[in-house]
Amino acid sequence: MKIDSHQHFWNYDSEKYSWIPDEMAVIRKDFTPEDLRSILSKNGFSGCVAVQAHQSEAETENLLKMANKHDFIKGVVGWVDLSSPDVKERLKVFSKDPFLKGIRHTVWDEKGEFMTAPDLQRGLTFLANLGLTYDILAFDYQLGSAVEMVQAFPRQKFVLDHMGKPKITGKPDKEWERHIGQLAESPNVWCKISGLVTQTPDFSWKTSDFSSHLEVVTEAFGADRLMFGSDWPVCLSAANYKEVVGVVEEFFSSYSKEDKEKIFGRNAVEFYNLR
Repeated sequence: MKIDSHQHFWNYDSEKYSWIPDEMAVIRKDFTPEDLRSILSKNGFSGCVAVQAHQSEAETENLLKMANKHDFIKGVVGWVDLSSPDVKERLKVFSKDPFLKGIRHTVWDEKGEFMTAPDLQRGLTFLANLGLTYDILAFDYQLGSAVEMVQAFPRQKFVLDHMGKPKITGKPDKEWERHIGQLAESPNVWCKISGLVTQTPDFSWKTSDFSSHLEVVTEAFGADRLMFGSDWPVCLSAANYKEVVGVVEEFFSSYSKEDKEKIFGRNAVEFYNLR
């Protein structure tokens, strides 16, 4: 079963999705399950994991409604304010829905201190007992804080989104490479091969541009802890769905059938405990 471990749905609102810059204007519109279903089918995927793109419980509720309605949405990574005093109660409410598989939190600061803030870490303590994962969304320059966070929670399942957003401009940055190695040292940390095409200069790329970065994460995490994610529809700013899949398929073309099945589905099923 092929699973896309990372994609989004939204009803576009300029205030809610203000993070979409002018150069990504092509995705300033609605994207619904009906838009994705045929794309997944044409590319041989059985399902997907829908990930939050706006920090609100309303979006989490909406994604869960979609998952309960559309059988190809196998799980949801939602948002709950992990820094809130009543986070435990809110997590209990949402975790009653079996489609909620994990939580993601997106707060930007220069060094990623939000990941080591006491309030957020208090919220993290409740996830493991509820069987919930945590998606780490961080830029390459914030990965030092991500390392501190995962080391503080050895029982919590983490996955690094978008390979930590490295800049695809030639050889991998040594600091990014070092942090990838440190994250991979924790066996409870996995990594999504996603979001790469939009990390290129002016969204201009060729397939070979990604090889050296893919080599780093593959050596660090191995085939057992990597999972493919399209980052649709964000990827449409730089590539269509088939092209995104093709980048990863070409890199792993010489790998065993078993390894490719893990990266393109089995790992996501295991990590998120998908049905």
